[in-house]
Amino acid sequence: MFDLVVRHARIHTVDPARPWVQALAVQDGRIAWVGADEDRPRAAEEIDAGGRLVLPGFVDAHNHVRLGSDDDCVQLAGASSLEEVGRRIADWRARHPSAEWIECEGFDYSALPGLPTAADLDRVTGDVPAFVFSYDVHTMWLNSAGLVKLGVAGGELPFGVARTDASGRPTGFVTEFAVRGLARDGQRALAERGLPWAGEERRYRRLLASLEMATRYGITTVVEPQNSLDDLALFERARAEGRMRSRVIAALFHPRGTSDADLQDFAAAARTDPWFSVGPLKLYIDDVVEPHTAALLEPYAGHAHRGETFYPPQEFAGLLAKLDAAGFQAFVHATGDRGIRTVLDAVEHAREVNGPRDARHQIVHVECLDPADVPRFAELGVVACMQPRHSSPDIAGPGHDWAAAVGSSRWPKAWPMRSLEEAGAVLAFSSDWNVAEMDPMIGIYTAVTRRGLAGGPAWMPAEAVSLETAIRAYTLGSAYANFRDHDRGSITPGKFADLVILSDNLFEIPAERIPEVRAETVIVDGAVT
Repeated sequence: MFDLVVRHARIHTVDPARPWVQALAVQDGRIAWVGADEDRPRAAEEIDAGGRLVLPGFVDAHNHVRLGSDDDCVQLAGASSLEEVGRRIADWRARHPSAEWIECEGFDYSALPGLPTAADLDRVTGDVPAFVFSYDVHTMWLNSAGLVKLGVAGGELPFGVARTDASGRPTGFVTEFAVRGLARDGQRALAERGLPWAGEERRYRRLLASLEMATRYGITTVVEPQNSLDDLALFERARAEGRMRSRVIAALFHPRGTSDADLQDFAAAARTDPWFSVGPLKLYIDDVVEPHTAALLEPYAGHAHRGETFYPPQEFAGLLAKLDAAGFQAFVHATGDRGIRTVLDAVEHAREVNGPRDARHQIVHVECLDPADVPRFAELGVVACMQPRHSSPDIAGPGHDWAAAVGSSRWPKAWPMRSLEEAGAVLAFSSDWNVAEMDPMIGIYTAVTRRGLAGGPAWMPAEAVSLETAIRAYTLGSAYANFRDHDRGSITPGKFADLVILSDNLFEIPAERIPEVRAETVIVDGAVT
């Protein structure tokens, strides 16, 4: 007798050998049988799916569960003006009159023309130290008191690069926060300088809230892409306390200047565990498009500069070849077309030096890709780890800073998901929470429509993909991208029984209804969670 049978279902297995079945059986946490209802075996427990759609549990290939969203922060998502920012901060301040810091998150670059200053923030915060994270957490905006409290005088910092005005005074904006501020030294510096957001208990609360959210959305494996060795204890604590109900794969952050001793520590920390794995390395080659810190082949629209890479190309090629020879898998953040080409060139160099191997190096984001580089992903075995929601017209399209920064002539390069798929590349989809919504339904909707959540015209609709492709990229594609396609990503006998039963059949409803669909039942390791 089996442990569990799910019957009366529309089961999309994402297994090309048998893509659709009606029932499945689970034994000892794994799929043991799939087939027709009338042939189902006996089991200790049965779930009648009521004809609902069953999918493999989602594998979110790039999800900052440790960073998360913070309930103690003022939420600025959707604030479209400095006045609205001020109103939200004032409302929060009225509820927290004794707070020593005003901490905010979710600021949209498009909310204000140009980058505001510390003085702009002073008008709504007064003398209380305050910071605001941009929605992508790549930029920190500080008021005057915050600049003093964190010791920001201009130039390079442990947690970013302070922009300065013509007189050399800090403007209030700190860029490259995701590159430096989320690194080990940056986190320690912020905690030592008294920023509550960086404290250990706040970090743990964010992790728990995000893990709970992931399970609720049917995400049964989360890839946390950027961690220091110090952060691993947070996941171990969550696991020990029974709070990790979805599986986690953690990548370790490799900032520029990482030493051979650090690499030895990374190798020693690596583990392959069904619930908590550690191993890939996260690197950056460029930053982000909106503040013009991504590396482009041609100058930004209306400007003379084209951004910079964090490494000279030859140095990065040598570094990647070294990591590849040591057996590491690399997740490389690259958004601009020149940044992406630099990474592809480096992978090509590594293969020439070390010989080809099944490395599955990932380029993460792939926001602005030159057509000449599209076929190179498949040729070099590079996975395109992409976040469909970022391509939505209400985030990056006309009227928003991303589209304005690259200029309309480069819009056809934006998130070319279909072009990559047709060229044979492996797509791994993800949310990039908390940069965008974690819900896979929103990612799938955007991938198949290229429309905003409120509908309206599609942006670059030629790059939309089919529903089958989007589901595969959120399941088996992401499992493959992380060397886990042997035990998850499809409903195949022998794989983990990680499943989601949805409220509606995605294949039978209009695409505009996909964001309404919910994960009604989530099963991880054969148990309903």
